[in-house]
Amino acid sequence: MTTRRIASVAIACAVATLVLVLVAMASLALGSRSIAPDVVWDALVRGGASQDAQVVTQLRVPRTIAALMIGGALGVAGSVMQAMTRNPLADPGVLGINAGAAFVVVSVTAVSGVVTRAGTLGASFVGAGVAAALVFAMSGRGGGSRSRLALAGIAVSAALASLTQAVLAANQFAFNEFRYWASGSLEGVDMGSVVAAGIVIVCGGVLAALISSALGVLAIGEDTAVSLGVRVRLIRALGILAVTALAGGATALGGPLTFVGLAVPLMVRRIVGAKQGAVAIWSMVAGAVWVCIADIASRLVLAPSEVPVGVVVALIGAPFFIIAARGRGMS
Repeated sequence: MTTRRIASVAIACAVATLVLVLVAMASLALGSRSIAPDVVWDALVRGGASQDAQVVTQLRVPRTIAALMIGGALGVAGSVMQAMTRNPLADPGVLGINAGAAFVVVSVTAVSGVVTRAGTLGASFVGAGVAAALVFAMSGRGGGSRSRLALAGIAVSAALASLTQAVLAANQFAFNEFRYWASGSLEGVDMGSVVAAGIVIVCGGVLAALISSALGVLAIGEDTAVSLGVRVRLIRALGILAVTALAGGATALGGPLTFVGLAVPLMVRRIVGAKQGAVAIWSMVAGAVWVCIADIASRLVLAPSEVPVGVVVALIGAPFFIIAARGRGMS
């Protein structure tokens, strides 16, 4: 690596870190109750029993971490899906993985009448896995063509979303617990939920990192990958497992958020090139910033009321889906 290349990477990392810090501080300071930056900093460093300090440490810190973690997880999951399927329309939301997680979470809650962090996380993981398997089975061997994979994902996602709404309409307890969560919401997230979901997301991220080189080769073409010794079926299975962990953990924490995994890797790939490791890393950063900014906007648009963050994310992401569908998102 040349000196110029090292300097460019260092500058990019510094800028990314600065942006993440600024967005996180904005998330801690802004909301239905705005708090001065010096008060936020004092609460983070010293704590305290004042109302502002409690709002920062008990409400906004877990929420901010959750937003950054969800965005990063969905960005990486989208980059893995697109490399694994060689399909620019592939992401956990468009392919029904988030909808599957949401459906199983809501259904388990309706049947059991109990809401626990472990139950929500486990149900989300199972739902994400079942939805992923169903989409790939419907699209044909090896993930099928781009159009078949997208159509299968859209069909599964629409069906599961409809079933989720039906369960919410039929069960008052599930409706009361998940009416905002089902639209994508970070309201009321606590640190225990962040830690539980974070463990699953980190495991998915580690697995995605371990197979990134093989995914980069697979993205060129299956025949090329086989000729270079890549075990395609194994890599696809591990990729699905990584995406399931990333998307399942993110959905358990903040509900089903669409378009993040689609738009972020598309933008990143056009900037940094096709190298899978770089795409995954910068998708993580860009996704984290995107969801955190969307969460801030969701608190400010109709303050003191909140708009579900999923609505804001979708409004931003819809144009990118249109661009991808017209074939301009990936070279």
